[in-house]
Amino acid sequence: MKFKGVIFDLDGTLVNSLEDIADAMNTVLQGLNYPMHSYETYQYFIGSGLRNLVSRSLPETNNDEKHIDLCYQLMIEEYSHNCTRKTKAYDGIIELLDHLISNNIKLSVFSNKSDALTKKITADLFPGYFDTVVGLSVEALKKPNPTEAIAISKKMGLEAEEIIFAGDSDIDMQTAVNASMSAVGVTWGYRLEEELIAAGAKYIINSPLDLIKIIQPNDETILAQNMW
Repeated sequence: MKFKGVIFDLDGTLVNSLEDIADAMNTVLQGLNYPMHSYETYQYFIGSGLRNLVSRSLPETNNDEKHIDLCYQLMIEEYSHNCTRKTKAYDGIIELLDHLISNNIKLSVFSNKSDALTKKITADLFPGYFDTVVGLSVEALKKPNPTEAIAISKKMGLEAEEIIFAGDSDIDMQTAVNASMSAVGVTWGYRLEEELIAAGAKYIINSPLDLIKIIQPNDETILAQNMW
């Protein structure tokens, strides 16, 4: 078996957290009498960390660093209380994780969401599934910086070429390429297939169980995946 480990992005890959994130930010915007945004708009604000999401959400006239810092703190406070209210694992994710674990595939999470929130959501929705869970602690180390991904590979005891990095964004694909891991783009998240391919996706999958055919290409019991 070529691949022995998978590093998953969190938002848009393992879980659909869009509504909880958007609701928290819109609560902050409403409290300040700023324009709110639709869920569709928030799809393009997600992926570069919550602080960047806050900046993208604020009006241009109120987008200085001091104001961003204040609104970020307000957003984190609101979101921390409601981060799993609507957030759910995508259909097929639990089945995928169960299969991978039963086949001794090592599993980890690496997200640009804050480390505390990444660990909270993962522990609440996927208790006991992941060996390592890493969120954003240092701004300079957020994806697509490969430093944390490489550190995770060392904790896994695996070489980069033995690891799949699965995510829904161009940033995830860039992280995989930068870490010399195999980039798998998922189409059920917040970005388009074309963006994933342009950013370096080696494989494209349309449902969670499709990942099994990449890891176990000779397993005829699994439906063939959509690979370009």
